Amino acid sequence: MVRPTLALLHTSPVHVPVFEGLRDQDHPGLPLRHLVHEDLLARARAEGPDAVADDIQELLVAAVAEGAGVVLCTCSTIGAVTEARAAAVGIPLVRVDRPMAAAAVAAGRSVAVVATLESTLGPTRALVEEEAARAGRTVDVTTVLVEGAWERFEAGDGEGHLRLIADAVDALDGVDSVVLAQASMAGAADRTTLAVPVVSSPRPGLRAAVLRCTADAKS
Repeated sequence: MVRPTLALLHTSPVHVPVFEGLRDQDHPGLPLRHLVHEDLLARARAEGPDAVADDIQELLVAAVAEGAGVVLCTCSTIGAVTEARAAAVGIPLVRVDRPMAAAAVAAGRSVAVVATLESTLGPTRALVEEEAARAGRTVDVTTVLVEGAWERFEAGDGEGHLRLIADAVDALDGVDSVVLAQASMAGAADRTTLAVPVVSSPRPGLRAAVLRCTADAKS
């Protein structure tokens, strides 16, 4: 059985070592192909995710033409539009934050979506509500923007970035679960003291993509 090649669509190069590390821990030997396009996030933030939809479709088609069997989109801001365009052209795609959203919904009715980019809040909230509908549940979603955290991330202050996120999470009250909306936020989960599930996307997202590759190889 030959497993289809897994390509990862990133909007920041910092995600490459994160997913390489998770691969080494959980799926040793799995070849990954990284497609890094920072311009997609910059334009999506300035003009909205739909502004980059055509470019994303071209990238997906090219990735498949170059051997990708499955694509994992690791950016939450462009996740919805990437998923839609992949479906339109028949490309197997996994949205990295979908398994995370499902886990948050399963934990309870009140879900807090925490992000460091405002452009991520809307798509992630919609995803949580979509997963709730799929599970036949009702959820109350609140959103929290961690002011200043993205600026620290861009400046290379990784510890300061994660500390601000953890502080914002620990200040929450009356929630059943917390979604760390961006893959870059995952490290904050281990820094929080809140006594509810705080879920992030990289590990469950990669696991889902690997399972999709395995399923496609068997079909």
